[in-house]
Amino acid sequence: MIERIDHINLVVDDMQAAIGFYCDLLGMRLTKQATIGGPWIDAMTGLSAVEADVAFVELPDGPGIELLHYRQPKGTRPEGLASPNTKGLRHFALRVGNLDELAARMKAAGVRLVSEVQEVPAAQVDYADLHKRLLYCYDPEGNLLELCSYQSGKTTAGR
Repeated sequence: MIERIDHINLVVDDMQAAIGFYCDLLGMRLTKQATIGGPWIDAMTGLSAVEADVAFVELPDGPGIELLHYRQPKGTRPEGLASPNTKGLRHFALRVGNLDELAARMKAAGVRLVSEVQEVPAAQVDYADLHKRLLYCYDPEGNLLELCSYQSGKTTAGR
C-alpha cells in the first residue's frame, strides 16, 4: 500500500536557475547535490550511458523535489507543456504561508504569473471553515506550479 508521496522529479536545463527559484525565492532547502550514472540508472530509465546532476530541495514537511539535469543523453521538451489543459501531469501545488507577499516577491523577480491571486469559491471547493486562495506561475523551466494558501472564515468569492 502507498504510504505517501516521496518526491517530485523535475528534469531541468539550468540547474542553478532551478535551485535559485525553489530555494532562494520559494524558501526550500537544498539538502544534497550529486552526479549520478552507471548501470543502475541506465537500467531504471531504459537509456544508455546516463550521466546527470541531481539536487534535492526539501520543505520542512511533505515530499521534496528532485531536480535532475541530464548531461547525457540530452532530452527534449514536448510542445504544449505550459498549457494547463494539456493531458498528463500538468502542475503540482505548494502550500505557502503568505501568498500575497510571495506573489509580490515573484513579480519583482520577474517570475511569469498566470494571474493575480484568486479566491476559490466555497461553493465549488469547500475545505470546512477554510477558504483557498491560489495562483499559477511558471518556474524557470516553464513548469506550471500552483501556490496556495488556506485561511479561516468563509470566502465571499463566487457568491
